[in-house]
Amino acid sequence: MTDAIMNTLATVAYLGAGILFILSLGGLSTQESARRGNVYGMMGMILALGATLLLLNGPGFTPQAYGLLAVTLLIGGAIGAVLAIRVQMTGMPELVAILHSFVGLAAVLVGFSSYIAPLDNFDGKDLAHTIHSIEIAIDIAIGAITFTGSVVAWVKLRGKLFGKWISGKPMLLPGRHFINLVMLVSIVVMSVFVVKAPTPVDLVSGLSGLTWLVVIAIVAGLLGMHLVLAIGGADMPVVVSLLNSYSGWTASAAGFMLGNNLLIITGALVGSSGAILSAIMCKAMNRSIWNVVFGGFGATPPASSGQEVQGEFVEIETDSLTEELKDAKNVVIVPGYGMAVAQAQRAVDDFTRILREHKINVRFAIHPVAGRLPGHMNVLLAEAGVPYDIVLEMDEINDDFPETDVVMVIGANDICNPSAQTDPASPIAGMPVLEVWKSKRTVVLKRGRGKGYAGVVNPLFFKDNTRMYFGDAKASMDKLNHALKAE
Repeated sequence: MTDAIMNTLATVAYLGAGILFILSLGGLSTQESARRGNVYGMMGMILALGATLLLLNGPGFTPQAYGLLAVTLLIGGAIGAVLAIRVQMTGMPELVAILHSFVGLAAVLVGFSSYIAPLDNFDGKDLAHTIHSIEIAIDIAIGAITFTGSVVAWVKLRGKLFGKWISGKPMLLPGRHFINLVMLVSIVVMSVFVVKAPTPVDLVSGLSGLTWLVVIAIVAGLLGMHLVLAIGGADMPVVVSLLNSYSGWTASAAGFMLGNNLLIITGALVGSSGAILSAIMCKAMNRSIWNVVFGGFGATPPASSGQEVQGEFVEIETDSLTEELKDAKNVVIVPGYGMAVAQAQRAVDDFTRILREHKINVRFAIHPVAGRLPGHMNVLLAEAGVPYDIVLEMDEINDDFPETDVVMVIGANDICNPSAQTDPASPIAGMPVLEVWKSKRTVVLKRGRGKGYAGVVNPLFFKDNTRMYFGDAKASMDKLNHALKAE
């Protein structure tokens, strides 16, 4: 088979893969078609890999090289399969964050490789060499920001590691915006030095350019860490979405560097979709997208709100709660991260079915940043089999709380905290929340008496119409289900 035929076949395969990736994104836009979207994505990746292998027909690709490539693909695929099988839904945000870091690290390594051993020979400092050097600098800078930013996001979401130094609270250094600006400008200046360095064909004489690229990677890595460290826990779902966008732009930059059209297309799809999702989430949270992009831009350390002492918790017993639920006509369930940790989604589904059998109108209220990942609660409920038509977004249900008899808040805190509306000094001030306190009865299922992920006391727990139902979410829901079935 001639090179021309193989190149034509690869181009057609890349085009088909790009179409499948577009269909995949379209499928992932709704819960009903999400499974089909995943299938399209897998088909597109298989087609893209096949086309890439078809193009690897240069003199350097011996049978041994193909064998080594096959081994690496098998090892990577096996690791990915094990992670996918073992990960719980509570660990999905951390997994997504760490996978984003892999994309960034891969881009950095490919950038260095492309500088040391470029695919094309450049003639001194001609235009092609200049463009290629700029592409490498951009690729390494974005990749390093994505890598370190994703690692910090992983640590923040993980919570158990380095908790003494890295927590859900934002780390706001004095003059942080000036620090970010200095690092950004230095990356641009060093990129100019890379362009002016000796041609990358000669590794020995090109060490100065390689050195500048190493420094760019270090500075960009520090910038990525600093940007994410300045983000508070309540905004972490947006950060994960934004890092997803960064990983896409990183892949697109690598595509320009390698002359790979599919990488350019795929990276642009991921980058743009992640950016759009981040902007939508920021709008829903009354946050500025620049606040997240530039690491707490415009944010100031919160002053003492004077709301540390709120009152006493009023608990409710299972029998009393069962009676209130039986007398209710409208019940709204607000799921949160506590439900995910306890893996209580199936018990919640059973609870929903029992109430609906008693002719009680049951609906779910989903906050845009409930959990630790965009759509986290939607995926959990879909996994448990909860009907899609009773799962409503915040804007669709917030006005209905005054007519709601009982609201069940299961493991959620910050997303239903009234201090977002009443306390200007709160870290979540201005964030739209689910106004569950307006219902006739609010029941909060909580494992302990601590604060939420954002570290903010919740006045909801001390309101007159609020009752606390302490315990593990799954155990509590199982207890309620048993009591309701016994009636």
